[in-house]
Amino acid sequence: MELSDLRPAEGSRKKRTRVGRGHAAGKGKTAGRGLNGQGSRSGGKKRAGFEGGQTPLARRLPKLPGFRNINRVEYIPVNVSRLEDKFEAGEVVDGESLKAKRIIKNADAPVKVLGDGDITKALTVRVDKVSATAQAKIEAAGGKVELPC
Repeated sequence: MELSDLRPAEGSRKKRTRVGRGHAAGKGKTAGRGLNGQGSRSGGKKRAGFEGGQTPLARRLPKLPGFRNINRVEYIPVNVSRLEDKFEAGEVVDGESLKAKRIIKNADAPVKVLGDGDITKALTVRVDKVSATAQAKIEAAGGKVELPC
């Protein structure tokens, strides 16, 4: 088989329809635009969002839905059960180690440790935030929590 032998599958390539080229072409006379009205005229298509003179949806809806805090910090949640599974006793849990263990994708992203599950290993946790229940569980297991200032 050569490159020149390649052909498209039978019936996969269709010729484009040429409108307004007479009755025999299949789309003659009105060229598929119907008879009268705005859509049949040259340049007579309605713009996007036009609803026939009715107030468009984009203008009926309120402009600013609620309050959006531009300074909001989105934390990546990590449960203590996940730390129990992935880390050995005595290890340090921080952004770099969480990325190395493939728990988070970006080492610089803010992380919050949550208290779902149990932990038995003593770990040193150095992340941005820790919930009260997670901190209690980590310290009960003999670990410690070091939060940034």
